[in-house]
Amino acid sequence: MAGRGWPKTMNKSSGGGGSAAISPITPTAAPQFHHQGSLTLERTISLYPLTNYTFGTKDAQYEKDQSVVARFERMKEEFKKTGMRRSAEGVLIVHEHGLPHVLLLQLGTSFFKLPGGELKPGEDQVEGLKRLLTEMLGRQDHPPVDWVIEDTIANWWRPNFESPQYPYIPAHITKPKEHKRLYLVQLPEKALFAVPRNYKLVAAPLFELYDNAAGYGPIISCLPQTLSRFNFIYN
Repeated sequence: MAGRGWPKTMNKSSGGGGSAAISPITPTAAPQFHHQGSLTLERTISLYPLTNYTFGTKDAQYEKDQSVVARFERMKEEFKKTGMRRSAEGVLIVHEHGLPHVLLLQLGTSFFKLPGGELKPGEDQVEGLKRLLTEMLGRQDHPPVDWVIEDTIANWWRPNFESPQYPYIPAHITKPKEHKRLYLVQLPEKALFAVPRNYKLVAAPLFELYDNAAGYGPIISCLPQTLSRFNFIYN
């Protein structure tokens, strides 16, 4: 009876009619990995107290689209002209009572978003995010904040002209309609911000965001996981 298992090699002396003989595996040297200096085992981010920051107000900023339907109609028209939409959003973190909090913009009673938005066609992603942060939170009576973009922490894809977005490109999707990239922003020790009057800036603790897609949506509720690789230094 032929042997079962892997690998199988016929015994040449048996003429192919005998039982299978298993060839011994010759030990090989362990593969050598050359460190290129790009591996970061511990990534630290400095957090400063929420009280270090001053938040004023400025003129309201309204969404380009009056409804969800209008937003996807505009996306369809832009897709025909310039292709996939690119978006960039910033994750700004402070601490309160020794706990990390993410700064979110609240519109109405139940809609939360990260500061950022759509990039212009051909615009550099990092420079575009700096522009968007300044437009949303910058003060006109002070020099712009020196935004320090530290790291890409997540990529989300919109496969169709619909609300669902995923942290991967779904199978059989060759032309995603939007690519949204989230960046960790290192805030300065102190800064002055201005929030549009129709928004409210809130500091949400990570424990409140965790597994809370019903309250904050799938992207924001995943931030505790995506931020867990960083070592926070509380100043």
